[in-house]
Amino acid sequence: MVSPELLKTLAEMGHGDEIVISDAHFPAHTFNERVIRADGLAADALLAGIIPLFELDAYATPVIMMAPVPGDSLDPAVEAAYRKALGYDGEIEQVERYAFYERAKKAYAVVITGETRKYGNIILKKGVTSAA
Repeated sequence: MVSPELLKTLAEMGHGDEIVISDAHFPAHTFNERVIRADGLAADALLAGIIPLFELDAYATPVIMMAPVPGDSLDPAVEAAYRKALGYDGEIEQVERYAFYERAKKAYAVVITGETRKYGNIILKKGVTSAA
């Protein structure tokens, strides 16, 4: 489920680099030149495949999600599924839509999944791999 291209990208990333795991509707090519396709995969399935290979940042909030547009609402099942896939119970930073797009511009890469749930976009910030 984790493609060779995605494995290479994860290995190239350094401490503090961010990767966007986006839903199927995210304008990835508009915001980033390094786009990886993971069509057909739900975002939570891809997150579950990535997390054994990816150390989350311990010095900053390592999980960021898009906040709902005013007047809209989030499906709490999306965050719950992502938490479960990541085995993560820490803070999740909620970022306004256009601020999320700005972060996507600076991200190391964007991975487009087949996720169709609203606000199915998430950013992971890479930490330092422990020596243990």
